[in-house]
Amino acid sequence: MAAQLPSHATKPSEMPDPAQPEVWLRGPLPDYPDELQPVAHSLLQVREEIAAVAALAPEHLWARPGGAAPIGFHLRHLAGSLDRLLTYARGDSLNADQRMALSEEGRDGRPQERAETLVRAAHDAIDRALAHVRTTPLCTLNDVRPVGRAGLPSTVLGLLFHAAEHAQRHSAQIITTAKIVKGGA
Repeated sequence: MAAQLPSHATKPSEMPDPAQPEVWLRGPLPDYPDELQPVAHSLLQVREEIAAVAALAPEHLWARPGGAAPIGFHLRHLAGSLDRLLTYARGDSLNADQRMALSEEGRDGRPQERAETLVRAAHDAIDRALAHVRTTPLCTLNDVRPVGRAGLPSTVLGLLFHAAEHAQRHSAQIITTAKIVKGGA
């Protein structure tokens, strides 16, 4: 299910307007609970930021400047980690497909794997996360949720917050690495 974008959010296929303020400064998002506005703002900001790398050439997508992880890894991991964190927020455990996807995130890209495809997959994961945030009952925010095989304790709110801030971490790495591999252009 695709998330409905607020009217002031950039669509996945559009580049953000540099003159426009960051998403969190554009006002409240309709259809999102007040308590979860920061999570939705953060996810929409990530959507806008990663759109800029959709046209990267494969040699830039898979470059490892200074031994850093390639942009392709960050895009894969962003999408996969959102999926896993939302699974835990629902109170579920990872399934075999999710565990397999996790093990594949770090492998080097194949020539047929393009930036546009990976950005689209990340946008789809963000859409699912936004739909999850929009429909999360507020009465569940403090519900305890086990995370990982060790069942480490978190809450629904903790998982949603971490999903957003974790996505922003990788978005920042994507932007920085893109500038480096493109020579600062």
